[in-house]
Amino acid sequence: MIPAVVPMATEPLASFGNDPVWLIAVKSLLIFVVLVLLTLFNIWFERRVVARMQHRVGPNVHGPFGLLQSLADGVKLALKEDIIPKAADKVVFILAPILAAIPAFVTFAVIPFGPEVNLFGERTPLQLTDMPVAVLFVMAIASIGIYGIVLGGWSSGSTYSLLGGLRSSAQMISYEVAMGLALVAVFLYAGSMSTSEIVAAQDDVWFAFVLVPSFVIYVIAMVGETNRAPFDLPEAEGELVGGFHTEYSSLKFALFFLAEYINMATVSALATTLFLGGWHAPWPISQIWEGSNEGYWPLLWFFSKMYLFIFMFIWLRGSLPRLRYDQFMAFGWKRLIPISLVWIVAVATIRAATLDDGLTRNQLLAVLGVGVAVFLVLFLIPDKKAEAVEPEPDPGTRPGGFPVPPMPTGGAVRGAAAPLTFREEK
Repeated sequence: MIPAVVPMATEPLASFGNDPVWLIAVKSLLIFVVLVLLTLFNIWFERRVVARMQHRVGPNVHGPFGLLQSLADGVKLALKEDIIPKAADKVVFILAPILAAIPAFVTFAVIPFGPEVNLFGERTPLQLTDMPVAVLFVMAIASIGIYGIVLGGWSSGSTYSLLGGLRSSAQMISYEVAMGLALVAVFLYAGSMSTSEIVAAQDDVWFAFVLVPSFVIYVIAMVGETNRAPFDLPEAEGELVGGFHTEYSSLKFALFFLAEYINMATVSALATTLFLGGWHAPWPISQIWEGSNEGYWPLLWFFSKMYLFIFMFIWLRGSLPRLRYDQFMAFGWKRLIPISLVWIVAVATIRAATLDDGLTRNQLLAVLGVGVAVFLVLFLIPDKKAEAVEPEPDPGTRPGGFPVPPMPTGGAVRGAAAPLTFREEK
């Protein structure tokens, strides 16, 4: 699919940085409260959806429809005994969950929730702040959370926690590369890295339809980035007990839990901002209703789009089994990253040729079609591996060289084992 030419965003950033200090504090507090409430609701929502998929009821006792179940679980975690292992590095062990949770809150500072509104008598945008490199700011702050996970696993003094932390850091770093490459095409077509300007550039057409490969790669990478099923390899209970947070309890475990769900909301909000037009109303509504993008109505469109991605997270968890770790890492490095690089070259070529009037659209279609065909042929052909001829093992020994008792002459014995007989010594 050839991306159409999208006019570059021209909305300046002059509306940011002019709020009084008290309004900045109010907006920061509102973002914090909204994220905490969203986390409580997302946990309840996930448990209810997965229960419905598995023909169960789910939480339905505490509060109406069980909505207070997440709050009860949080109070229970706070009242649990806080245990620190003797072999743990106490300072790092305490700081690790804090280091994982704080960046999760900070990343929402540059997410645009709506246009300029009248808030407590002040004209201000529904966004805490913005900057020319806001998307890079989100990626940089989100990367700090990796340190909290790997340090939590290392400081626990447990082999399982250490393996979970290393596995998680390798996974998150690997899929951050694919995620960052998927965003390059968005920057090329929006002409900016500012989140508010990227939303303004999608006033006519969403980038999810214009940059389909980037959108698909980002959606896959954001699931791997947040350690969610089927990519929850760092928390593989069958292999690592509980992963990097095996030794954590009480509020420190709750902070890791909180960071995971806020990160899930962060990548969903970023996907909404970069690919689904942000707070803009969907196409039929925006054409029928002129005031759909004014006032506080854009909050409804923004959170509705965001919850489409959150529902996708939950749907994947209830539908797919966990992948094998080597397959998962190979998919990121051998599939997503090469496809992202080829797509960036294609988008940059189309963008440059379109802006300079060098090639016609039909010529671009022909060249890109041939390039995609050649790439798919070379990329999808499986590697031929030489089949190594393994020597036949000695029937009296295992592959490791340990002796094993011979099989009975008539094959495996069914039923009770034959009674043991011992040779009497004279």
